[in-house]
Amino acid sequence: MDVIALIGRILFVLLFFGSAMGHLTQTAAMAGYAASKGVPSAKAATFGSGVLMAIGGLMLLLGVWADLGALLLVLFLLPTAFLMHNFWKETDPQARQMEMIQFNKDLALAGGALMFFGLYAGPGSELGLTITGPLF
Repeated sequence: MDVIALIGRILFVLLFFGSAMGHLTQTAAMAGYAASKGVPSAKAATFGSGVLMAIGGLMLLLGVWADLGALLLVLFLLPTAFLMHNFWKETDPQARQMEMIQFNKDLALAGGALMFFGLYAGPGSELGLTITGPLF
């Protein structure tokens, strides 16, 4: 089961590493989109969210306070769902559908990250293949 948990962590964080890379290497372009959605301090928020995803993903992947890493991902996902994918404000049906899909994806990923938090904050080091035990 240790290997299965590790594979699950790897598959889960791959999405965050790709997104973090975009946030950190294309900050200005992504900040423009965030600003169009009404995100305050869009450039700082874009860069900060990239750092949050990279650090949270790395912590969860390596099992270094994996519970905290999972919470960092939730801290990114929930505001992103509501600020960036507010489908209820869209008037175009196609745009509304796309934003709803992204909103639901972020909520589902937040749920997954909360599950990781619960698993690693509870049994923690018993899940194996981690560098440290849980922080919480």
